[in-house]
Amino acid sequence: MSVKIGVIGAGAWGTALAQALASDGSEVLLWAREAELVAEINAQHANSLFLPGTALSANIRATGDLADLAVLDALLAVVPAQHLARVLSGLSDAPRDLVLCAKGIEAGSGRLMADVAQEAAPSARIAVLSGPTFAHEVAAGLPTAVTLACSGGDDQWQRLAPLISRPMLRPYYSDDVIGAEIGGAVKNVLAIACGVVEGLKLGQNARAALIARGYAEMLRFGLARGARGETLSGLCGLGDLVLTCSSTSSRNFSLGKALGEGMSAAQALAGKNSVAEGAATAPILSELAAREGIAMPIVDAVCRLLSGEVAAGEVVAHLLARPLRAEQEGAR
Repeated sequence: MSVKIGVIGAGAWGTALAQALASDGSEVLLWAREAELVAEINAQHANSLFLPGTALSANIRATGDLADLAVLDALLAVVPAQHLARVLSGLSDAPRDLVLCAKGIEAGSGRLMADVAQEAAPSARIAVLSGPTFAHEVAAGLPTAVTLACSGGDDQWQRLAPLISRPMLRPYYSDDVIGAEIGGAVKNVLAIACGVVEGLKLGQNARAALIARGYAEMLRFGLARGARGETLSGLCGLGDLVLTCSSTSSRNFSLGKALGEGMSAAQALAGKNSVAEGAATAPILSELAAREGIAMPIVDAVCRLLSGEVAAGEVVAHLLARPLRAEQEGAR
């Protein structure tokens, strides 16, 4: 059986996607940066570094050479957002489908991942896969639904849907790449805020309110940047937001919880194998919003907390002391 799809990045999410894709007997080529991880996946069918406890399909073959993936017509890029440009620069350019699975905004440039990828791989046809997806659940074969946003419209969807769809992994079509990207990037920052609420033991009421007000910030930013409201109310926006704001299985939520319990950002992030994307996204998101006059007080509060400017309790007090106003813009 020939390999039809490859996955760039053998972290928890990349490995889980490879496992899901291999669940129907398909062969999947998985690129890992670490030579010892390549050896472990191929010899022991395991990824003890990023996805411990999961027996990987024998149909997954790992490689440390990006050139091995160059012959494939469809690739899923599952590397951290801040490393996407560097990794893709090592891949030969070709007119292939490149599905972006990282959720973030590039620090410094303020670019979304589709823009980063298009510069690094000019001939690629870009798509974005995003939604409420805990890696360990996907790897375990539990039901998961995602948004697959295709810059190439229906033609690209018709190519990619059969490659990605599995009985327990259901993609839904969109052509709103910007909306899919913004939903995934903003929810990571908001998940940190919800983790803070958990760490401070402020209760379920406070967390629900924060999710709702955070979604309003996501919507304001998204609409200003050209996203569609219906995209942000779907799987890649509100759906992903609810999931990652509700469980320590979310790296961003766990980071916020540690901050709420009194750790500094440096302490909370030290020694982690996986990346909390929201920590890198928050400063540039806050800067972009300020530049465009978009009110995002929760995002701003997360930035101040991550920088050590204020303590968690002070952040909450500041948010609660904001001027009283209508819930919906234009209501008064």
